[in-house]
Amino acid sequence: MLNTHNYEDKIYENALKKCLSELNVTENDLFIKKTEKEGKLFQSKKVVLTVLTKEEVKNYIKEFIKTITTNMNINVELEIKEEDGIFNVAMMSDSNAILIGKEGRTLNALQVLLRQSLQINSDFVIKVNLDAGNYKAKKIRNFEYEMKKIIKEVESSKVDASLDPMNSYQRRIVHNLANEFSHITTKSDGEGKERHVVIKYKEDE
Repeated sequence: MLNTHNYEDKIYENALKKCLSELNVTENDLFIKKTEKEGKLFQSKKVVLTVLTKEEVKNYIKEFIKTITTNMNINVELEIKEEDGIFNVAMMSDSNAILIGKEGRTLNALQVLLRQSLQINSDFVIKVNLDAGNYKAKKIRNFEYEMKKIIKEVESSKVDASLDPMNSYQRRIVHNLANEFSHITTKSDGEGKERHVVIKYKEDE
């Protein structure tokens, strides 16, 4: 279970100051949830801060992964980096192929289990990305390479391209890549699983 801490005061800043001092952290080291508690008769409301340290999350992730991989008889080294509220977890092992599985299915299953465990054991939304042997990183690089090729083809031919359906993360990558080209614009089209990106050529304004 992830350990949270509660602090309360009539003023938010005072509660936060007490929290930072007691935990010896900065605000960037925390997940913070703010609520208000009704005061008793003739007493004013109080601000309640529920906080979770990012270091606590990292330790939880380490223990979770170690438990699963030990049961799989796999020795794993972990590197966890947090950026913009996302925990990027890199697993390094002599058994990367087993951790990844066919077409990344085992890796995806492990990530789902980790996310579900974090959700069950915390009231906070904790985003995590699990990788092994740079499998996902390589896939992203290859995806970006292919998307840039298509964007350049649209720029050269001036003929729009409608891409295959993608998840939101992949669509965001395409939109960001397109921003590097002055004569290219993109839009997302379709609904649900059919949501896809259309790459369009644009003339000078």
